[in-house]
Amino acid sequence: MIADIGTIVAGLLIIAGSIFAAIAALGIIRLPDLYTRMHAASKAGSVGSGMMLIALAIMSDALPETLRAIAAVFFFLLTAPISAHLLAKAAYAVGYSMWEGSVLDEMPPLDVDEKDTATPAPEDGAMAERPT
Repeated sequence: MIADIGTIVAGLLIIAGSIFAAIAALGIIRLPDLYTRMHAASKAGSVGSGMMLIALAIMSDALPETLRAIAAVFFFLLTAPISAHLLAKAAYAVGYSMWEGSVLDEMPPLDVDEKDTATPAPEDGAMAERPT
């Protein structure tokens, strides 16, 4: 009886996690700009992966496998939002524009210093064509 309930709960978690993962994939394809696509990938993808990993933890018979699945859920929930935030901030600093239909841009202007690098500029003639 308890095993049947665990199987049903795990099955529902797999289905719900798959729906969230599909929504994340659809969001990456259909959303208009980099920032909203990144939001869909990080949030819905993390929730979907987390649900499927919790289902694995419920159905697993081995304790190390269960602990790895739970650790992976915490890893997803801690790293995905932070990395998406840092990537979006870097994209904003470089100059990727928001969608024209965006209502509000609360980011203050960022001061990005152009650092002097050892990479030659294309107009210096240093970027010669490579032989094929």
